[in-house]
Amino acid sequence: MSRFTRYNQLQSPEFVGLLNYRFLFSADPQIGAAALNTLWFVVVLVPVRIVTALLVAGLLSRARTGAGIWRTLFYLPALVPSVAGVVAFVFLFNPGTGPVNQLLRLVGIKGPLWFNDPDWAKPSLVILGVWVMGDIMIIFLAALLDVPKELYEAASLDGASGPRKIRHVTLPTISPVLGFAAVTGVIAALQYFTEAAVASGVASGKATVGGGTAGSLGYPGTSLLTYTEVLYVRGFASFQFGYASAMAVVLFLITSVLLVLTVRRVSVFRAKGAAS
Repeated sequence: MSRFTRYNQLQSPEFVGLLNYRFLFSADPQIGAAALNTLWFVVVLVPVRIVTALLVAGLLSRARTGAGIWRTLFYLPALVPSVAGVVAFVFLFNPGTGPVNQLLRLVGIKGPLWFNDPDWAKPSLVILGVWVMGDIMIIFLAALLDVPKELYEAASLDGASGPRKIRHVTLPTISPVLGFAAVTGVIAALQYFTEAAVASGVASGKATVGGGTAGSLGYPGTSLLTYTEVLYVRGFASFQFGYASAMAVVLFLITSVLLVLTVRRVSVFRAKGAAS
């Protein structure tokens, strides 16, 4: 019931009814940008990671020599702790001294500001997400290697080309894995926090999270401000536990709705013979 109260752990909870929800939907100045950024990660980051991981897994499944080495190299970034990976990426993409922009200068290209530019901050995190896609890639690889070769042979006898084999054999066979990746990806994107918070702090020169994020939350501007960042700061920096609880309930409901829509769109989760 804390979501219906004003509570800061120092005083007794004060019942405020729906005031927390009214403030959330009509008065909180940060929620609009945070919700749009979170939706952006759901719509862009999740499909990009899935498609890239599937393409890499497809290439690795056809590797003839050094397959084990290539699989290890693509999977290793997924083992890097999130904070360490973000700090390394902010350093690599530093607009002034980072190796990425220095290499671009060698070929006559002026690199962007990356994590210091509101237009490039989110795409920079997408690049990071692609770099650590080894967890999804290794699952896709196992699924691709498990596709019966007899199906491809039958498709070849029917005169199916490479793209048609992928469309009518590969994708339907691995559809349970694709559905799993879509569902878990949406859940993770809706809770996107660590990468955005650490990137904002490091890029702004304030490598702190929580009470020290007042000047760096969402940096640059509000381009990396996510819903869970606002929830975290409201609850654990501003001690607005009642309001943070209301935000958590709304996040749960939105996650549930999106998951129901995702599951209904993925055919593998529907019973055979059920209507689309």
